[in-house]
Amino acid sequence: MTQFAIYATLIIVAVAAMILPSLWFARRRQPSGADRKAANLAIFRDQLADLERERNEGSLDESEFEQARNELQRRLLEEVEAGDEAEPVPASTSRPTAVALLVLLPLAALAAYTVLGNPRALDPVNTAPQKQMTAADIEGMVAKLAARMQQNPDDMNGWLMLARSYKMLGRYAESVEAYAKAEPVIEKDPELLASYAETLAMASGKGLSGKARELIDKALKLDPQHGHTLFLAGAAAMEAGDAKNGIAYWEALLPQVEAGSELDQMLRNGIEQMKQGK
Repeated sequence: MTQFAIYATLIIVAVAAMILPSLWFARRRQPSGADRKAANLAIFRDQLADLERERNEGSLDESEFEQARNELQRRLLEEVEAGDEAEPVPASTSRPTAVALLVLLPLAALAAYTVLGNPRALDPVNTAPQKQMTAADIEGMVAKLAARMQQNPDDMNGWLMLARSYKMLGRYAESVEAYAKAEPVIEKDPELLASYAETLAMASGKGLSGKARELIDKALKLDPQHGHTLFLAGAAAMEAGDAKNGIAYWEALLPQVEAGSELDQMLRNGIEQMKQGK
């Protein structure tokens, strides 16, 4: 908050330095009607003297001189009458305005910051860099979740979260165990079935066969166009030497993949290999 106050004060001082002098030292006295008349009369005399000089030099004949002098007189009368009809200008209020701005600017800044800002964000405690989460921190969080699940074995979402966490950490066997606890929920979701099948393959090291292939087939029945499942189904068919179905699964997946992406190229290469091996 102290830093904000310093910066805000500097900004206010800068703004005040730009606008207050013109208000504080502004003209306090407006020219009176007499002043204006005197000025107009002096201008008239100078212009009339110029006309007379031009007439004497021959630049103007008598009729032109008279016409120009009448025009000068007309303009002088109009300006004098306008000056007489003008409302008297009140005394300048520049200094009171300057004082008001000097007082109100800091108050307005504080009020705006209180309403729109976040004073806590300026606290050095809150602006200090947050501690980065380490692998040990993540392991500790997963361990706490596993312990909680032992106390709440019916929490299906908790088991799924634990299964994903173990998978992320590369602890595939434990991930499979957690997925197995949530099978009643997994059976209804093609993405969960595909993730479970993938984790089984990683844990066993035997590829997408056995139970993993059964899970893939279940996922395809729920959604024949599910992208993750089509990818695994194609890989499983390729492993089993079933080129026909492998090609079909991956060709069905291609429209869902960004053209030219790494996955797109991998699928096309795999399809070409399966076609050549048929």
